[in-house]
Amino acid sequence: MTRILSDILGTNEHHLRVGITGLERASGGGSADVRLTADVLQASKQKLRDLGLDPEDTTGPELYAALKQRLQADDQRLARVLQKAAGSRDVVASVAHALTVADVSKSCFALKTSVLKSLLKKLPPKHVMKQLGYRSLESMLKHEQPTNLLAAAWLLEAPTWQKAFRDAYKRLQATDFENRTIAILTPDSTRWQNLAQTAVTAQKHNVMALKELGAIVLLPLPADVPEAVTTTTLTLALHSMNEIRAASTYLKLCQVKPLFGREVQRVVADEPHLGAELLDRPVSWQMLQRYFARFTEAFRSELFEPHIQSEDLSWHNVEAVLASLEPSLAFWQGTEHLALVYDHQPVSFNIVDVALAACNKLPYQNRMVHYLQHSMWHELLLQYLQHERVEQTVLGHMQTELVAEPALI
Repeated sequence: MTRILSDILGTNEHHLRVGITGLERASGGGSADVRLTADVLQASKQKLRDLGLDPEDTTGPELYAALKQRLQADDQRLARVLQKAAGSRDVVASVAHALTVADVSKSCFALKTSVLKSLLKKLPPKHVMKQLGYRSLESMLKHEQPTNLLAAAWLLEAPTWQKAFRDAYKRLQATDFENRTIAILTPDSTRWQNLAQTAVTAQKHNVMALKELGAIVLLPLPADVPEAVTTTTLTLALHSMNEIRAASTYLKLCQVKPLFGREVQRVVADEPHLGAELLDRPVSWQMLQRYFARFTEAFRSELFEPHIQSEDLSWHNVEAVLASLEPSLAFWQGTEHLALVYDHQPVSFNIVDVALAACNKLPYQNRMVHYLQHSMWHELLLQYLQHERVEQTVLGHMQTELVAEPALI
């Protein structure tokens, strides 16, 4: 069983077995890894049947082709539904409308627009000004959303500018942030279309999530619209909303830390982690957010309040949201950590991996498994975190690192 998990995760089997043995001792020996593996095998076989494939005689390339074909057909159905609901045939406009009306939590703790403007005035993004055709910073800030400008700056400005801007975050205080709704922005002027043409081609998708700003920027698509672009854009944006919500909760908890600005830097640079480790990996805040969202009874008011309420610790299921918009996409529910192991290598059922592969026309040997592996790590660790001794260890680290330290006055 450990071999299957190590093949899916792309990790050393011996190291994984040693780590799981330690978690089994801590959790009382419930064989969570065995049960998870059995569930993955059973569910994957059912998905193969749903695709009209033989669970006992399907190769990796056969499954990969079938999943992309299914995704492309589902994408066409989803695009029609979203375009009808939005009253627009434009992909970006229809996805933005779907995100706006989606029944998911959208509140966040984000940098104030006035503070962002001040930062941009101190560090003018000159390449962005040139690309958008502005002669002065004042004119650009008057006519453009500051959040859009920062998104463009992360794409266009030199590494030295980007480092200087991140360094400026060190001086931020919790009072520079506010509670508001996640913003969905769609810059679509001719200037932005020209800017996005190169950027989208380079990064292979048009979704930019700015966690510290509580915003998702959907860049204009190139004239040659890629395959499966509606599903790709919507799934990436829905994932980004989860990440923004998790980052928001993390920063709320860090309000009492004397070096709050450094925590903002951590959020911008990567997924924040705690000092606690499970399976030789630092426990990520996103994984904890998913834990409290799934096991709501685990919420500890003494740990989180007054800064965090139980409703802050939400995590929506991306595939369920898609199925609510177009019922045929129900096929993808429950697939985020499913895989077929073929020649000791995984073929991902995860809709984001499949959508990105279809959108970018990736051949089998270059298939994506990133979202599969990320979801599998989370799922495996969640199985053990729900045991009291493991939970107490992790939450003890969390209390020490995020809650107990008072802010300097």
